Amino acid sequence: MACLLETPIRMSVLSEVTASSRHYVDRLFDPDPQKVLQGVIDMKNAVIGNNKQKANLIVLGAVPRLLYLLQQETSSTELKTECAVVLGSLAMGTENNVKSLLDCHIIPALLQGLLSPDLKFIEACLRCLRTIFTSPVTPEELLYTGPDHQTILFNHGAVQNIAHLLTSVSYKVRMQALKCFSVLAFENPQVSMTLVNVLVDGELLPQIFVKMLQRDKPIEMQLTSAKCLTYMCRAGAIRTDDNCIVLKTLPCLVRMCSKERLLEERVEGAETLAYLIEPDVELQRIASITDHLIAMLADYFKYPSSVSAITDIKRLDHDLKHAHELRQAAFKLYASLGANDEDIRKKIIETENMMDRIVTGLSESSVKVRLAAVRCLHSLSRSVQQLRTSFQDHAVWKPLMKVLQNAPDEILVVASSMLCNLLLEFSPSKEPILESGAVELLCGLTQSENPALRVNGIWALMNMAFQAEQKIKADILRSLSTEQLFRLLSDSDLNVLMKTLGLLRNLLSTRPHIDKIMSTHGKQIMQAVTLILEGEHNIEVKEQTLCILANIADGTTAKELIMTNDDILQKIKYYMGHSHVKLQLAAMFCISNLVWNDEEGSQERQDKLRDMGIVDILHKLSQSPDSNLCDKAKTALQQYLA
Repeated sequence: MACLLETPIRMSVLSEVTASSRHYVDRLFDPDPQKVLQGVIDMKNAVIGNNKQKANLIVLGAVPRLLYLLQQETSSTELKTECAVVLGSLAMGTENNVKSLLDCHIIPALLQGLLSPDLKFIEACLRCLRTIFTSPVTPEELLYTGPDHQTILFNHGAVQNIAHLLTSVSYKVRMQALKCFSVLAFENPQVSMTLVNVLVDGELLPQIFVKMLQRDKPIEMQLTSAKCLTYMCRAGAIRTDDNCIVLKTLPCLVRMCSKERLLEERVEGAETLAYLIEPDVELQRIASITDHLIAMLADYFKYPSSVSAITDIKRLDHDLKHAHELRQAAFKLYASLGANDEDIRKKIIETENMMDRIVTGLSESSVKVRLAAVRCLHSLSRSVQQLRTSFQDHAVWKPLMKVLQNAPDEILVVASSMLCNLLLEFSPSKEPILESGAVELLCGLTQSENPALRVNGIWALMNMAFQAEQKIKADILRSLSTEQLFRLLSDSDLNVLMKTLGLLRNLLSTRPHIDKIMSTHGKQIMQAVTLILEGEHNIEVKEQTLCILANIADGTTAKELIMTNDDILQKIKYYMGHSHVKLQLAAMFCISNLVWNDEEGSQERQDKLRDMGIVDILHKLSQSPDSNLCDKAKTALQQYLA
């Protein structure tokens, strides 16, 4: 019986709490405007810091009434302002509160409020909007995001209207103006090119930003100024070798990575620096030798340490919850630092326990950390030396294969790209990867709707097939299936097509393999080759296709598939006389392999090709100004004389 009483007790407690809140809502409907105003003010005082009260008022329907009063022309400005303040306070509660406000269409009402002539009301609406838009549950598309919206703001004079605020006496105003410029400039060449030439009190904007990132300025200002200059540099508005980047922005961002800085500052500093140096090898070299940065980043993995200077328990609790952001930032910066230079990669890998940390990062619960760890590993895997040593010593392929089993597309793209490097012929990891079921996994990727995954899947298979045993090639063909292979040969993505041709070329290498594959798949392969040579494809695609034909022509029995196909022979003849030397050379390889005189049936092949007029073309090509083409033609003619 006691169990049955539980529900009524809960209901009565809820009723009691709701009843105590109801009078606040009832007063919003009073016919006396002054009483309504006082009711809103009392409601404001009641909800401050009281999430339970906020939830009750939302349940009781306060939001639609507050929005109605906020939009009524007959409402006084003071009432509208107080309504906006209460709505802002409700938005500061839980994520469910924000969802409830969004469901009541609060955004259009607040945006309309920005047209008011009253500054206090505008400020209250802006504060409420800011609170709502900083919530993770608010869809970004409700307000301007992306390049198009940056351009709209730019076209409406945002730069000119914000620029003069950088000289405001108010620090808060200067900071908000600075933040606006960083958002406007991000990945936007048009805005960035304009900012370079903007004058504020006779001083160019980049010079103002440089002054704002000096050591005596607040850290927040230094960081945001560095971001503005970084984004303008990445957008092409400031050269990477400009002093304001090399001597000011880069050292400022390295300073932000110091362990003396707060967690958020270290994260933002490292991520911005990673973005700044990502495409430029010289900046990567300078950063790597500035303030022992590579060693400094190792501290990101030991945070907070047992000897941490943090005495504020709340701060410590916060940092423990966000320590993964430090690891993510460190991986990102290491990835950028090691993108091009072999010596830097070596330094990174020799940093204490670095490979172990990356391997651990691959299995972290945070998707962002896993992605950053994979990117870091991918950057380091560009080193032939490291693939042969550190990557093998730490069996990196094992956790990587695990990542590839079940991960979001953004991680799969980077992880599969790295697998391409691990499958290069000189990599010791190639064999164990093959034994762990990589063929099926990669063939599965070639069927992805994501073109980047299709490219990486086929690219990895191409690397796998290079100088491989017949068994591996047979496994690839069986797992991929000829149907899928030919689907890939008609893929709309050029990179997929090129890598598929590369795979086919690697499969059709060494005579026994060529003959074996052509004996089982010859008809379909010849059909695919014909379609590509007849299609509207670029020079590189046709060159690869002719090279595949040259490989087929190198087979013992496979070459008969060319000799008995007059259509293909005519195409080879046509490309021998093409205006592009690359295609002429590729066609010449086919002819050389077909007329080679120490092979069975060479006389019959030579006679047939002579009857087609091939010898006449060879004589012409032996006079070619291109030395390669000239030599190949002379070599082929010698086969006729031998």
